[in-house]
Order: sequence, then C-alpha cells, then structure tokens
Amino acid sequence: MKDLPMGLMEGKRGIILGLANERSLAWHIARRLHAEGAELALTHLPRPKMEHRVRLLAEPLGVSCITPCDVTDDEQIRRAFQEVNRKLGPLDFMVHSIAYASRTALNNPFYKTSRADFAQAMDVSVYSLVALCQHGLRYLADGASVLTLTYLGSVRMMPGYNVMGVCKAALESAVRYLAGELGREKNIRVNALSAGPVQTLSAAGVPDFNRILHHYPAKAPLHRNVRPDEIGTSGLYLLSDLSAGVTGEVHYVDCGYNIVGW
Repeated sequence: MKDLPMGLMEGKRGIILGLANERSLAWHIARRLHAEGAELALTHLPRPKMEHRVRLLAEPLGVSCITPCDVTDDEQIRRAFQEVNRKLGPLDFMVHSIAYASRTALNNPFYKTSRADFAQAMDVSVYSLVALCQHGLRYLADGASVLTLTYLGSVRMMPGYNVMGVCKAALESAVRYLAGELGREKNIRVNALSAGPVQTLSAAGVPDFNRILHHYPAKAPLHRNVRPDEIGTSGLYLLSDLSAGVTGEVHYVDCGYNIVGW
C-alpha cells in the first residue's frame, strides 16, 4: 500500500517507545504518522548499539528528538519526558511498543516460569505502560491518544507464547483501567492494537513462530497474513482524531483470524 498523505496528523506531536528496527511494528506506525504530518520523538535503550539503530531509523522521518529511556527506571522515564517536552511541547500521542521475556521463559513450558522471569516480563511488558502514563501524564495534552501493542495469545493459549501471553492479558486489562482513569483525568484515550503474526525481532524469540505464521492464512477469513502497512494505518486510526470516540478497546488487525473457532 502506498502512503497517501491526508494530513491527519498535521500539527500533532508524539513519542514512540520501543522502535527497534525496520521490521518493528512501531516502525510501520511511525512511518504512517510521519506521512500524515506528525512530528515524532523516539527513545532507545541507553546502549550505543541501540542508539545507533534508532538514529538510522530517525533520519528518513526527520526526527531530531531522540532520547535514552530504560522503562524499568523511573528516573530515566522522567528525564525522557522532560527532554521531549523541552523540544516538542505537549504531546498528542504516545506509542508503547515494548515487551520482553527471557529466552528461558519463552522456551520453557509456562508452568516452569521462574518467579524472577515472571516478574521481569511483567515489569517490562506491562508495568512499563503504567509507568509511562504515570510520569508522562503531565506532558500529554488534553485529548491525547495512547496506544500499546498486544497479541491474540492474551486470550487464547498460543503454542510457544507462554509467559508473554499472560503478560499481554495483563496489558489489555491495564488498557481498560488506564482508559477509565485517564479519560476522566484529561480526556485521554488508551487503546491496544492486536496484530496478527509479523516477522519482527520480538517474534524471532517465540518458539514455533514460523508454524503460527504459516497457519494463519489457512484459517483467517481473508486467507492471508496481515501486512505491516495495514498495522501502520490501523495505528494511525487509533492515534488520530478518526477514533476520537474510541477508548479502552483491543483492535484486532489479523485478517479476521481472532473470530475463527475452528
């Protein structure tokens, strides 16, 4: 699908957290937002290699605001928002594309998940959204939109997804509670986008991912896998004024696979 600019995000500014490389779902959302006129800020883990990756991605988007942020560190979150606010001012949207579970936790059966691995996965994959809303609230404009990324493994047992499925279930619950509270606080909307399987850096760590990837076309009503650009346009919808009356939702972009019961 070609970018067909409509100017939906002209004059809007926002931050994207968790962009890792050109295969990231966050990258396809960022590209679409940029095509529609949005001004972006990007974050990276405070490591030279990660900063280099993000700066390469930032260049074609004309992004000048790039700041380190480890979401397990509240002080780094505060500093990141302060820096972004200094350069961009109040933010109209925030994209949370962050998840992590140790390779051991993903490779082992769920019932063998250690306490430490469970806590780490929940902290990075779920609490990070809460922390970002907590520290970022003062920098989000009235009527801003917050978007996170989830997956069907939150509500169904998906082979190999293990502890991450449980994290995504918690993340979707957090979306509903945050939507209820931030909507009253500052008319802020909070939604989740549940994408079908796409070859990303995160997906590479999921056992049997290729089997899932090849299974979807046989069962999905559209008989194919979702395209990355379709995730980008759906992200645009949820972050723009087109979805002004939508909050607390899990929006499936998976060619209909989630409705199939056979």
